[in-house]
Amino acid sequence: MKILLLGANGQVGFELQRALAPLGEVSATTRSGKLPGGIDGLRADLGDADSLAQVLHGARWDIVVNAAAYTAVDRAEDEPGPALRVNGEALAQIGAWAARSTALVVHYSTDYVFDGRGARPYREDDSTAPLGVYGHSKLAGEIALRESGCAHLIFRTAWVYGARGGNFLRTMLRLARERERLTVVDDQRGAPTTSRLIGAATTVALQRWLDGDVARRAGYNGIYHLAAGGETTWCRFARAIVARAAAAGLIPREIEVAAIRSVDFPTRARRPAYSVLDTTRLRERFGVVPPEWTQGLDAVIGELAEAHN
Repeated sequence: MKILLLGANGQVGFELQRALAPLGEVSATTRSGKLPGGIDGLRADLGDADSLAQVLHGARWDIVVNAAAYTAVDRAEDEPGPALRVNGEALAQIGAWAARSTALVVHYSTDYVFDGRGARPYREDDSTAPLGVYGHSKLAGEIALRESGCAHLIFRTAWVYGARGGNFLRTMLRLARERERLTVVDDQRGAPTTSRLIGAATTVALQRWLDGDVARRAGYNGIYHLAAGGETTWCRFARAIVARAAAAGLIPREIEVAAIRSVDFPTRARRPAYSVLDTTRLRERFGVVPPEWTQGLDAVIGELAEAHN
């Protein structure tokens, strides 16, 4: 089984490189061709159609796992072209190649395809209504992949973080070392989801797909919501991070985290106020039961503490 992993240097890509290894031969790509640690990998830039074509046609891939994305949510408002190319047009290119090659494509999307006005966890068939360019570009990628006719698994996730990469947890830890008090929005709700959970759940789903016959594999095609259980706010997530980090010795002391409203912290792009995702389909189809978000946070803090000590 030959697996092409796009975007191996991101926080999700890093976990996928490790998680997918038992399934077959994983060839990892980055935009520069260098993997974490300076290891040589393959070069693939989703913003460059020729670069992407070269890696797709470079071998007979059975599965393409796309963890690469344009994720600069605010900057996307000012440069919609690059965002649409990477998150939308590149998926049309990958899907067309996969349909001709009878390969499976695994892709990751986002809660930003919804407007956040919901009052219950979003299901996969709920109406989409992105608030900004980033959400529109990710929705375009979903549509392009579906319309290509290729075999595909699309995992929508939200509030992703981990021990590596740029994310909310690592930002809070840095700021907690520099400041006496933090202010964080308390009127946006979601479920913080670790990159390790995404890697593990993807591997379980792919194993189920590989074990199925042709008809069963076709039945797996579609969108799945992949996020941790429970829900919280950014402010309460930050307080949990600070409390656990102080207890683990990652920051000098537990500092105050004060709640503010989104209107008090304006950003270039609007964020969904409600980003909780219903994972029933993921549980029923693949047997994946995501743990509560607090369990994931404990695991990440533990990993960071072990590395720190």
